[in-house]
Amino acid sequence: MKYLTRLIQIIFFLLFVFLIQRGKMLLWLAIYAISLLLALVFGRIYCGYICPMNTLMIPTEWLSKKLNLQTDRTPKWLQSGKVAWISMFVSIALMLFAKRVLNKNIPILLIWLFISVIITLRYKPSIFHNLLCPFGPLQKIFGKLSLFSEVVYTDGCIGCKKCEGVCPSNAISVKSEDKKAVIDTGKCFQCTNCSQICPSDTIHYSRNKKGKTSTVNI
Repeated sequence: MKYLTRLIQIIFFLLFVFLIQRGKMLLWLAIYAISLLLALVFGRIYCGYICPMNTLMIPTEWLSKKLNLQTDRTPKWLQSGKVAWISMFVSIALMLFAKRVLNKNIPILLIWLFISVIITLRYKPSIFHNLLCPFGPLQKIFGKLSLFSEVVYTDGCIGCKKCEGVCPSNAISVKSEDKKAVIDTGKCFQCTNCSQICPSDTIHYSRNKKGKTSTVNI
């Protein structure tokens, strides 16, 4: 599954590059819009498999760790959780202004691609994904309502926390009360990193209870 995921990410990244080179940025935004509807059924598959930023952030994080650049702290200016919404509205405003007033297309996607790489060189990917990415707020809302998602079957969970370490969006955590993992479907990318590393095979893609964290008792 890991290699299939990487292959899908690479294919969509090449499609992104092709569309940008052809000046078809609106087509990519259409793919994003369609992904919001798909998120209602399958979860945030755009973020896990399609988004070019996430695809580049994976090797960037690896490089950051190798160079010992990464820190666990969160910048104070991002801690409010409002910056991602501001980023979204500012990005939309800039695109509309450039198109209607200046009659030009701002490469907003390329700008955010560059920002995502720079941020990930210093901070964990979840910082950009959850607190800064302009494409994240809507994906989070639609993803939280998903019909299917990665689900933790708590009776088999041993609370090892391995799943926490491999989640790119900090969507999974082990509760201190019962040492059982729970998944925030609004943050989950459906990337299967958690299910692949789970030693007790207790995380599976399954039907989700809308608007709630994915936890199932057998």
